[in-house]
Amino acid sequence: MDPTSPEPVTDPADPRVADYLALPDVARRSRLERRHGFFIVEGVLAVQRLLAAPGWTVRSVLVTPGQRARLPPTAAPVLVAEPAVLKAVVGFDLHRGVVAAVDRPPPHDAASILVGARLALVLEGIVDHENLGGLFRTAAAFGVDAVLVDPTCADPLYRRSVRVSMGHVLAVPFARLERWPDDLHLVTAAGLATIALTPDAAAEPLPALDPTALGPAAVLVGGEGPGLSEAALAGADRRVRVAMAAGVDSLNVGVAAAVALHHLAGAALR
Repeated sequence: MDPTSPEPVTDPADPRVADYLALPDVARRSRLERRHGFFIVEGVLAVQRLLAAPGWTVRSVLVTPGQRARLPPTAAPVLVAEPAVLKAVVGFDLHRGVVAAVDRPPPHDAASILVGARLALVLEGIVDHENLGGLFRTAAAFGVDAVLVDPTCADPLYRRSVRVSMGHVLAVPFARLERWPDDLHLVTAAGLATIALTPDAAAEPLPALDPTALGPAAVLVGGEGPGLSEAALAGADRRVRVAMAAGVDSLNVGVAAAVALHHLAGAALR
């Protein structure tokens, strides 16, 4: 249906909006989305990217009248609700004014998405959804071909991750490495050097890496606080640090990843 022919929703109990109930309730949402095989995209820019991208099956879009005109045409049902009704459905004041429910695709195979990759990002222990979304936005900005997540990472398609990524998680292929860190051999087998980021003063300084001489590479980063595990560090080809001013011991994981990816991809982006 074209968004110029919307379906009005006036009752928060309308079964057509069942996919959007109680969005802040992480446990409830995880059960519901897992049971029915879908995920939620929130925000105008993210939904615009979703509707413009091929390959996604959109179950419906729920939008306020004020945001409806900003959406491109879609064959999915477009449900239009006043802000008060939208708030009653989703469980909070959704200032962004639009959400979409999307069928979850089958998971990618890690070896498949690494074929031909020149730059990859490997994540360990990223449990914060907003950090995860920010990392996908960074990955898109620097031309990362594949993102790999370990078994402990949060779901990249959880609503907050998708929102913070600005919808870029929908465009960057990702896969979960179920046998961690053993599955790092898949990265090596695909011809990528593995570069572990660490604040360890004994690690190589980032500028010592010559991207041209290095060739295809995968940057490994760990969660806030613990960083990469010893097992992950041991599995990497090189350990690299980002130089910082005296008295500062670490960077946010998203910032550290951005610095490293920019260094490795910079020449290709100019």
